[in-house]
Amino acid sequence: MPEPKARLGRLALGGEWINTKASMEGLLAKLRADPSDQKSRLLLAEAYMQEGRVTGNHPYYDAAAMQLLQDVLKTDPQNFEALCCQASLSLTQHHFSQGLALAQQAQQLNPQSGYVYGLLTDANVELGRYEEAVKMADKMNQVRPDLAAYARVSYLREIYGDLPGAIQAMDMAVKAGYTGLEQTEWSRVALGHLHEVSGHLDQAAGYYQQALVLRPNYAYALAGLARVAAARHDYTTAINNLNQARATVKDYAFTDELVDVYRLNNQPAEAAKMARESVDMLAEAAQQANDDEQLGHYTDRELAYAYLKTNDLEKALTHAKIEYARRPDNIDVNETLAWVHYKRGEYAEAQRYMQVARRTNSQNPVLLCRAGLILTKIGKVAEGQALISKALSTAPYLNAEVEDEGKKMLAAR
Repeated sequence: MPEPKARLGRLALGGEWINTKASMEGLLAKLRADPSDQKSRLLLAEAYMQEGRVTGNHPYYDAAAMQLLQDVLKTDPQNFEALCCQASLSLTQHHFSQGLALAQQAQQLNPQSGYVYGLLTDANVELGRYEEAVKMADKMNQVRPDLAAYARVSYLREIYGDLPGAIQAMDMAVKAGYTGLEQTEWSRVALGHLHEVSGHLDQAAGYYQQALVLRPNYAYALAGLARVAAARHDYTTAINNLNQARATVKDYAFTDELVDVYRLNNQPAEAAKMARESVDMLAEAAQQANDDEQLGHYTDRELAYAYLKTNDLEKALTHAKIEYARRPDNIDVNETLAWVHYKRGEYAEAQRYMQVARRTNSQNPVLLCRAGLILTKIGKVAEGQALISKALSTAPYLNAEVEDEGKKMLAAR
C-alpha cells in the first residue's frame, strides 16, 4: 500500500500538513484493518491526488492514486467516483483523449454531476473542441454553480478574447471558495494573472500578495510576485521569489521563468544552467510517459519551448510536432508550432499554424505579438505592426524574448 511522503521545507509548516497527514494515515489504518473497504481506498486516492497538486510530486502521488483507483474499479467497474478520479488523473498527466473517454463513461452513469461536466469541459478545451467545452461549462453551471464552475467559465472567456468577462467570472470563483484552501488561492492567483495579461500590474500584485497572506509560502503566488518584480526590473526580488517557489513545489515552470529573469539580469551562465535543468526535468517526465502509457506525464509542448531556450531548434520542432499529432485543434499547440517555425525562419509554415492559433480571437498579448511578428515576416507589414503595437502597449513584460523581438521589428520600420 503506497504511503504518504513527508512534506519538505515550508510546506511542512502549519496545521494543514498535520491534518492532511493524520487523515491519510487514518485511511491507511482502515485499509489495513479491512482491505475490502473501497470507500476508504477511494478517499485515499483523492487525498493523494490533492497532495500531488499541493507538493508538485505528481510522479509519486499520481502513480499511488492510480494504483488505488484500479483496485476499486477491479471490484466495481461502474464506480462513478473512481472513473471521475481516473479521468482527472489522465488530464493531469496530459492524456487528454483518455481523460475525455473516461469522463464520458462517468457521465453516462451520472448525468447530473457538476464534477463530471468540469472534466468534460477541461478535456474538450485541451483537445481544441472549444464549442463543446462551452456547452459542458454551461451544463456545469446549471447543475452546480461553484468555484470550479465559475473558473471554467473564466478560462473559456479568456480563450474567446473576453478578458473583462474572464476577470469577472474568476472573481466570482474566488468569492465562492473557502479562503486559504489551495483551490481558492489557485483561483486568486489565476485572477491576478488575468490582470497581469490585461496590463493591470498593480491589481495583479495585490491578488498575489493576498494569496500569499492567506496561504503562506504558496508557490504560485510567489511566482506571480516574481513576474511583477521582473516587470518592474527588480530582478533580485524576482529571482529570490522564484527560487523560493522552486524549493517549495516541484514545477518546471518556475525553473523556466528563472531562465528569462537571469537573462534580463545579465547572468547568462545561470540562465543557461536553468535552461538545461528545465529540459532535464521535462525530458525525465516524457521518458516516464514513454515507459508507462498508463501514467507518465506528456510534456512535449513544454519541451518544445524549453529546447528553443537552449537553441536546439531541431528537437524543439520534433516535440512540437509530437504534441500537434496528439491534439491538432488546440490553439496553444498551434501557437507553439507556429513559434518554433518562426524561430527556424520558416515563416509561411509559421503563419499556417498561427491562423489556427488565433481562431478563437484570444487577446493574449504574447500570442498577438507572435502573430504580428510572423505577419510582418510574410509581408503583411501594416497588419503585423498593428498587432505588435497592441501587444506591447498592453503588457510588454509578459515574455521578454517576444517583447524584444517586437520592439526590434517596430524600430526597423
